[in-house]
Amino acid sequence: MCFVCVCMQAIQGNDITVKSYKVESRITSRFAHTTVKSSVVNSGPNAQSIGFNVEIPKRAFINNFTMNVNGITFTGSVKEKSVARNLYAQARARGKAAGIVRTNSQAMETFRTEVHVPPGSKVEFELHYQEMMQRKLGVYQHTLHLQPGRLVPLLQVDVYIFEPKGIKFVTASNTLGEQFSDLTKITHTKEKAHIVFKPTLQQQRKCENCTESAVDGVFTVKYDVERESNAGELQVSDGHFVQFFAPSDLSPLSKNIVFVIDVSGSMWGLKMKQTVEAMKAILDDLSMDDYFSIIDFNHNVRCWNEDLVQASSIQVNEAKKYIQSIKPNGGTNINEALLRAVQMLLRASNQGLIDPRSVSMIILVSDGDPTVGEIKLSTIQKNVKRVMREEFSLYSLGIGFDVDFDFLERIAMDNRGIAQRIYANHDAADQLKTFYSQVSSPLLRTIAIHFPENAVNNMTQNRFDKFFHGSELIVAGKLQPSDLTTLQSLTTASAANMDLNIKTEADIHGLDSVLSTHQHSFTGFARQMWAYITVNQLLAERSLAPTANKKRRITQRIMALAVEHQFVTPFTAMLVEGHDQGGTERLIADSPRDSKHGCCSTTAPLSGPHQLLYANPQWIQPTYAPTQEATGTLESTIITSVDNDPHFIIHLPKSNMDICFNIDSKPGHILNLISDPGTGVTINGQLVGSKKMKNNKIDTYFGTISIYSKTHGVQVIVGTNRIDLMEGRNNHSFSWGATAELVLDRMRVTIVKEGHVTVMVDGKISVMVLLHRVWKKHPVQVDFLGIYMSSDNKYSTRVHGLIGQFAQEPELKVYGVHEGADPKKKEATMEVKGNKVAVTRGWQKDYRRDKKRGSDVYCWFIHNSGKGFIDGSYTSYILPQLDSFLTAI
Repeated sequence: MCFVCVCMQAIQGNDITVKSYKVESRITSRFAHTTVKSSVVNSGPNAQSIGFNVEIPKRAFINNFTMNVNGITFTGSVKEKSVARNLYAQARARGKAAGIVRTNSQAMETFRTEVHVPPGSKVEFELHYQEMMQRKLGVYQHTLHLQPGRLVPLLQVDVYIFEPKGIKFVTASNTLGEQFSDLTKITHTKEKAHIVFKPTLQQQRKCENCTESAVDGVFTVKYDVERESNAGELQVSDGHFVQFFAPSDLSPLSKNIVFVIDVSGSMWGLKMKQTVEAMKAILDDLSMDDYFSIIDFNHNVRCWNEDLVQASSIQVNEAKKYIQSIKPNGGTNINEALLRAVQMLLRASNQGLIDPRSVSMIILVSDGDPTVGEIKLSTIQKNVKRVMREEFSLYSLGIGFDVDFDFLERIAMDNRGIAQRIYANHDAADQLKTFYSQVSSPLLRTIAIHFPENAVNNMTQNRFDKFFHGSELIVAGKLQPSDLTTLQSLTTASAANMDLNIKTEADIHGLDSVLSTHQHSFTGFARQMWAYITVNQLLAERSLAPTANKKRRITQRIMALAVEHQFVTPFTAMLVEGHDQGGTERLIADSPRDSKHGCCSTTAPLSGPHQLLYANPQWIQPTYAPTQEATGTLESTIITSVDNDPHFIIHLPKSNMDICFNIDSKPGHILNLISDPGTGVTINGQLVGSKKMKNNKIDTYFGTISIYSKTHGVQVIVGTNRIDLMEGRNNHSFSWGATAELVLDRMRVTIVKEGHVTVMVDGKISVMVLLHRVWKKHPVQVDFLGIYMSSDNKYSTRVHGLIGQFAQEPELKVYGVHEGADPKKKEATMEVKGNKVAVTRGWQKDYRRDKKRGSDVYCWFIHNSGKGFIDGSYTSYILPQLDSFLTAI
C-alpha cells in the first residue's frame, strides 16, 4: 500500500465544527515531547465518522494517545504487538481503528484514527510523541506539520525550549505563507525560549471572505546551544546521565573518497541530471588535502581513474567533464562496483598514499536493486564487509522508491556509515549536496567517551568512528547507586595533528533542582532520552544480526524497553481502551515496517581508541583541581608572576637566592621571555592594560602568552578567553571551560579547567601558564596570566630573553645589608655582571598553590625595570610579533 500525502487534513468529516487545535512541544536538553490536541463537534444532523490525522517525524516514537467521546475516555498503553492485536480483534470488526502508516514524504509518517459518532457528539483527541533532536550543520531543527483543514477558533502552537548551558540562537522561519510572516512571536532568555504561533480566525482565511484555511504547511523552529569550544556537556537527571559532545574549533581531517555512481538505465533523465549537478558542486568542494576517484556502474564497472588522485583544480575539472559525459543505460552491478571501490582504497593504503590521520570513505549513489552479477543482497553485504578495513566507511544514498532502502541502510551501518533516501524530485541535487555537506568536514576520528565503571551502567554506544563538523555525539546511561556528588567523563579522540583527552564533570543533583523550577521543562528527559537512544541502537543491531536466534533476543529487549517507556515501535503497539455501560471499546495504534522504505536511521556500534595516559610534570603543583594529588615536590623553578606591572621572580639555585624585578612597559607591547635559536623555541608575552588609570598610571599584565617551536612548526597561544594551537594549516581552539590533554607529535598541551595550561616541548622545555580571573565588573582590573618555567628546562647555550639569559646563572654577591626607609625592608648592594645595583629586600607572590592569596617568595628586588641585572635595557626585549625571536642585545 502506498500513500502520497499531498494535503492531509488533520480533522476530516462533513458538517463538523473544530473548536480548537493546539500543538505544544517541550524541548529540554535536545529531547522533545510534543502534544497535539483537538476538540471537535459533529454539528450535522446525522451520525458520521470523524478522522484525526497527525504527521509526525519518522524518528519520533508515539508514546500516548487519548480520546474522549461524549464523556467516554479512551486511554492508551503500549504493549507487545501480539498482545495488543489479540485484545483488539473484536473491536477491529466494528471498524474502530487507529494506525500509523508510512507515507512517501521525506521525513514524516502519519498517525490516523477515525471514530463514528452520533449528531451533536463532542470528541477530543490528544496525541503525544517524543524524539531526540539531531544536530546537523550546526542546527537543531524541530518540525511541526500544521494542516487543520478548516478554520479553527482557537489555533495555537507553543514551543518551549530549555537548555541548561544556554541557547545560542533560535529562529522560526515562516514557511506557511506571506500572510503569516509577522505572526510568530519569540521570547528568548539565556536558557529558555518560547515560540508562539496563534493566528486569529480572520488571519487564517485564504482571503478576506474565504471559508478555507490558509494554514497548511510546516512550522519549523531552529536553534543551537551555547557550548565550550571543544568541551563536552554532561548532564545528570532522574538517575540518568547524558553526555553531549560537539567540538567546533578544529581543523578538518583530510579525506580519501571514492564516489560510486549508479548509471543504469533507470537513472536516465531527471535523476542523472540532478546527480551530475550535485557531483559537480561536491567535486568543487574538495580541498587540496583530499584524494578522490569516481566509479560509475551499470552492468559494467568503469573507473574514471584506477587510483586515488589529489583534488587539484586540474583533476577536479577533468572529473567534472567525465561526470558530464555519462549516458545512463543497462543493468545494475552494485556488488562489483563496491568491491572495486574498496580495492582502490586498499591499494592507496598499502602504497602509503593515505595519511594515517585522514578519513577514507565510499559514497554510493543508486536508485535500484542489483540486476547484474551478484544479486543476492545478503551476499553483497557479506562480500563488502569481508574486504572493508576498520578505517573505511560506506555511505549509501538511495534515490527514489525502487531501491531497497533497508539493504542500503544495513550495508552502510555494517561498515561504519549511514544511509539516506534522496527523493527523486526537482530538488534532488540539493538533497545530495546537503548530505555531502554533513560528511564533508570530519574533525575527529576514533572517539571514545569513558565513565568510571563503578559509577554508571547500561550505557549507550560510547565509541564512534568519526565526528563531523556541525553534528553531535550523544552518550546516555544510568547512574549506579553511590554517595558521589559529581560524575566525570573522559573523551579521547584523534584530530588532524594531535590526540585529545578532554575531561567533563557534572553535579549529580543540581539539574533536577533547576528543572523543578521551570514550568515548561520536560523533567523526565534524561530517562526517556536514554531509552530512545537504546531502542534505536537495538533496532540497528537487530537489522545486522546474523542469526534468527540473535534477532529474537534483541527483539525481546526492544519490546521490554518500549513497553516500560511507552514507545510505539515496529514490535509494539498502542492499545487504546475506553469503558462505558456497553462494555470495553478498543482501538490500536500500530507501526508496520516496510522493507522498501526502511525503519530506523541510526548508526551501529563502532570501534574506538585506547585510553590516553597522562601524568603532570613533577614540578607542577595543583592549582585548581582539588581532586588531583601532587605528583612531586616543588623543585627549583624560574617563576614569572604577573601581578600589576609584570613581576619577575628569577630563582638562582647555585646562589640559593631569588631575584625580583618589574618591567614598566605599555599595553600591547610583546616582551620576549625565552629566545632559543638552538632549540627553535621562543616564548613571548603580550601586555594588556587595566581598565583605567590608578595613581596616574595604567597597570599592565600579561594577557597573552605564546610558546612557539619553529623546529616543529607548532605555536600555542594562551589567552584569557581561549587557547589556540597552530601547526601549518591546522588551527585548533579550546576554551578554559574543560580539562583537556592535547598530544601532538613533539608537543603536549594540558589544560586544567579554569586553572592553568601546561606546555611540554619535545620533553625538554616545560611551561605553565596560570589563569587569573577577576570580578567582571571590577572597575580597574582585568583577567590576566602568570607564567612559570622549570629551571630544569634544557635550553641550548644560545638561549636569551628576559628569563632565558639566566639559564646560565650569573655570579653575584650581595653585601652592605642595612635598614631601609621601610623598617620591614632591608636594603643592600648587589654586584652582578660587572654592575653595582641597589637592591631592596621584599617579597612577591607564587600563585601555584593558592590562586587567591598566593604564597610569599622572599627576594632581592631590583628597581628600574631590572636595570643592571638584565642584559641591556628592557626595551631591547620588545618584539613585533608573538612568534618573533630576539635579535642581538
